Amino acid sequence: MESVVLARTGTSTPGRAAIDWATDEARLRGAVLRMPDNPMREPGRASVIVCGVCRDCTGAPPGSDSPPAMLVRAAHCPVVLVPDRLAVSRHRTGVTLGVDAREPSDTALDFAFQSARRRGVRLHAVHAWALPPGAVGRPFGVPESDRAAWEDHEVQLLRDALRPWCEEFPDVDVLADVRLSGPTEALLHCSERAGLVVVPRDSRKSDGEEAARVLLRRATCAVAVVPKGPGSTRPTGSARTWTRSRWWQDP
Repeated sequence: MESVVLARTGTSTPGRAAIDWATDEARLRGAVLRMPDNPMREPGRASVIVCGVCRDCTGAPPGSDSPPAMLVRAAHCPVVLVPDRLAVSRHRTGVTLGVDAREPSDTALDFAFQSARRRGVRLHAVHAWALPPGAVGRPFGVPESDRAAWEDHEVQLLRDALRPWCEEFPDVDVLADVRLSGPTEALLHCSERAGLVVVPRDSRKSDGEEAARVLLRRATCAVAVVPKGPGSTRPTGSARTWTRSRWWQDP
């Protein structure tokens, strides 16, 4: 049976919010909920660690030694950070996932699809892109035909990254969103109605931890940081037709 390990933070507001979130997650998973003082010292490997985050911790730099930052860097499983100003609303039900369509994280995709399926909500997959370096300095701007062609290419990249997961989870409604924006800014905009935001963490980069820090400082929903690595296998696909997904591009 899976176990959900909670990083306890006492009786503070973030601690209570984290306990509530972890209790719901354990119920959805049919899992065991444990609340050790230090989840990193727990024997065995947890399925997910849930940690309450106070407002002071959200401003800490990515390399800080705050307990949430240490958990995010050291854990081999997803870490869900629950802010003290968590907004609970019936309108905040979706799962938003940050996807790098050029180098997608299988573990983050698996966690996001599983989370959306357990909750019976839509998965909002967000891929951010930028204009080619040479396009920015053009004296007469970027022709609309070029911009449309580049955006179509980004849409196809995201389609290819999501296809095996959509075939593996045909009951999950997916909204694929390609945005001409920075990754963190795109996720912030799309997290306004999300109950959970999922960001991948690559040990080679600090982007995931930085995005989580900014999201926690400004967003009001839980943020799951999912490390790359073993833990999920890319679906091999099937003969099922992918009909439930909707494709939309930010104009």
